[in-house]
Amino acid sequence: MTGMPLISDTQNTWCPGCGNFSIQHALKAVLSTLESEGISRDTMVLVTGIGCHAKMADYFNINSFYCIHGRTIPVATGIKIANPDLTVICCAGDGDAYAEGLDHLIFGAKRNIDITVIVHNNRVYGLTTGQYTPTSPLGFRGRSTPAGTLEYPLNPLEMMLATGATFVGRGYSRKIESLKSLIREAILHRGFSFIDVLQICATFFDVHDVYDQYVYELRDHESASFDRAMEKAREWDYNNKGPIALGAFYRAKLPTFDQKVTAKIISLEGRTAAIQRILDERR
Repeated sequence: MTGMPLISDTQNTWCPGCGNFSIQHALKAVLSTLESEGISRDTMVLVTGIGCHAKMADYFNINSFYCIHGRTIPVATGIKIANPDLTVICCAGDGDAYAEGLDHLIFGAKRNIDITVIVHNNRVYGLTTGQYTPTSPLGFRGRSTPAGTLEYPLNPLEMMLATGATFVGRGYSRKIESLKSLIREAILHRGFSFIDVLQICATFFDVHDVYDQYVYELRDHESASFDRAMEKAREWDYNNKGPIALGAFYRAKLPTFDQKVTAKIISLEGRTAAIQRILDERR
């Protein structure tokens, strides 16, 4: 992959105005910088799920893996454990990560596996033409809920903090520079990095006017404090209008799952000797 243009020549089929373009631009800028700083593109892996976001795997000239719906994190976990030297990034949708893949998201955070999860959260199933997702607001009218959904949305930041993620952030597809900084920091963080990107779906749920009015950048925030992070995460409930903080909510340093697994792996000779000892003890 090294030496090839970072963006592939595959025809792009996202809708005009889609927030995925912004996320792609931000990720491209970060990966280009990391490559110039010595991280080989050959060691980068992009894992995507099912949804409009998943086309990201087609549009980058890096190692990639398409998953079935909701399975980006277990695949990324396997890749990272098999080769801890890889830089593993998941791009997932809100339906992909918060519905079908919710259990994997929670356990990825709980284990603190060293991967970066970027959720393209447009709060609607765009690829299947407008059904509600776990982060759609109460009363959302879509193809599956013409009279309006009866469910309150979940708060993914609150959930990730509660389940053990060691880097938790939120970005916005119309704030490119802050999104670049957030993605870069998440990738370089050692541990489970989670970014919820509020992304515009220009076709089925364009709420950029609301986001533009209420988003603000975190300033003087104590990101090492779990309580302060949770307080900021609960400031906006993904349902009502209100202040929407952007940036890194929480940073913590803890041993990662892949480090623990690697420490437990013994050599072939050691494994053979251990098996022989067990057999000798049973004689």
